[in-house]
Amino acid sequence: MTCRICGADLPEGAMFCGECGSSTSATPESRRRPDPRPGDTTAIERPARRNSGVVSIPVHGFRAVGDDDARAEAGVARVLDEAAASASAYAGDERADAAIARVLDAAASSALAAPGATAPSTDAAPSARSGSRFVLAFSTGETRTVFGTGLIGRRPLPQPGEAFDHLVQIADRTLSVSKTHLEFGEHEGELWIADRFSGNGTIVRRPDDGALRCEPGRRYLVPRGSLVELAEQSFTVA
Repeated sequence: MTCRICGADLPEGAMFCGECGSSTSATPESRRRPDPRPGDTTAIERPARRNSGVVSIPVHGFRAVGDDDARAEAGVARVLDEAAASASAYAGDERADAAIARVLDAAASSALAAPGATAPSTDAAPSARSGSRFVLAFSTGETRTVFGTGLIGRRPLPQPGEAFDHLVQIADRTLSVSKTHLEFGEHEGELWIADRFSGNGTIVRRPDDGALRCEPGRRYLVPRGSLVELAEQSFTVA
């Protein structure tokens, strides 16, 4: 007999899991909170005493990705991950810009090499080209340099039709972080995050403000120096 929430082995006849405390009749679907506003990215009106950091970014919808597009995006994503690895390897070193420039040129070449491609994509990594890179230092000891868009979680997985520059996986043995916990992106040089209806929620602690629990589906600006809590794990933004 196993717990359907955390997968722990349970003795026969157990009513509750000794690991996560869930009822043995609970299922992941029964624990999932409903999405009150699917796809809604409008701003939230907050009391004037606090700047919530919610941003409203136009979303034009996700287009279906064809085979040729998928191959092009896969090639670009691969070299963009190399750019992130190069930035991590040369953190604080003037060689970082040169290393990232090399792999971004490779990204353009990969886009051209895809069947049916006619020109390099100027949208592949606009944040990286403009210098908007962010270092995420996780409580698990992992560090990732990111730009563009991405997902963070124990095993992040895009929905059909979605495409991201990064899929950042956290080695969370507590299982408190959801498989796809949050989404991030860049807005006018700042990082934003959006909770993807995670099981345990997301809290932002900015340097000049108190703790703010993120409403699922909303995008919140996260200035450098902020701490983002994902259940029992967290990361700082630099």
